[in-house]
Amino acid sequence: MATRGPGFLDKLESALSGAVVGRNLEAIDPWIEVAPDRLVDVCRWLKASSDPRFDALECITAVDWCEPDPKKAAKVSWRPHVELVYHLWSTSARVSLVLKVKLPRWKNDTPGQLPEVPSVAGVWRTADWHEREVFDLSGVSFTGHPDLRRILDRKSTRLNSSHLVISYAV
Repeated sequence: MATRGPGFLDKLESALSGAVVGRNLEAIDPWIEVAPDRLVDVCRWLKASSDPRFDALECITAVDWCEPDPKKAAKVSWRPHVELVYHLWSTSARVSLVLKVKLPRWKNDTPGQLPEVPSVAGVWRTADWHEREVFDLSGVSFTGHPDLRRILDRKSTRLNSSHLVISYAV
């Protein structure tokens, strides 16, 4: 596979120094963790300059690594955060790549302030809908999004394990 091994990653790191903060290209689904502020640069490079070129964004998923139960907290090795997972596809090479971005659970550690990440809707048009879905269901704000609004007919600020109150308009 074209993304396996050091060559692919070396080219990415050479083009965008400091953008990659984690990796596992030997996994069943090869992944790269990207610094949030470099996400758009990496996505543009993957679409236009990498070999293979990743011309499709298949989906964006948000994983809420919430506060653990106090009885289990000592056994947990992570701090609460939100992880965005971007699944990319190269049509010509028929290979996939996963991008991960870790965000603080709350912006500036202020409860209720949604974490933010730059929008990639300018790179892949499909991101428009996927980012709106993550915004609506997981409470991540995508800065620079062309039309960041809810897609469901309900009122809520965040649907996650710490905020499961949903009010439906009747």
